[in-house]
Amino acid sequence: MTLRRSSLAFLAALLTASVAVADGGGGGGGPDSSSSSDPDYAKAVQLIEGNRYAEAIPLLQAYAAKAPNDANAQNWLGYSLRKTGNLDDAFKHYGRALELNPKHRGAHEYVGEAYLMAGNLPKAEEHLKILDKLCWLPCEEHGDLKKAIASYKANGNKVVSR
Repeated sequence: MTLRRSSLAFLAALLTASVAVADGGGGGGGPDSSSSSDPDYAKAVQLIEGNRYAEAIPLLQAYAAKAPNDANAQNWLGYSLRKTGNLDDAFKHYGRALELNPKHRGAHEYVGEAYLMAGNLPKAEEHLKILDKLCWLPCEEHGDLKKAIASYKANGNKVVSR
């Protein structure tokens, strides 16, 4: 019976981890009930999913003004700014997301990718090491940043379409 109980406990832990991995904010941010019910935030995420980053930025800025402590919103804002080429402001928002939630896997992945765009491989690798510790089970954020770093190195320290 004890083996059966430990197997069930292990399966329950795996299911809990799977739910946590699937949660929003660009990966690994954890649930935030205020963001999920806000129309500006919801529309911004929809625009991001459609690669319409410039349109998402003002909606995320409006939402972030209402909810300045939402790490997911800060991460998505950093992501959208990075995708439009505004690395300076992207770094500010990734920094804020990580200040609010130092374990935000999505922010670690995306700031690592931003560092590659800025030509700073050591900082990108720093965030990969952090993800290595945060992802006790394989996680998408770690795998994606690891691939981006490998691609960067293989292409002569140049980012190829990120």
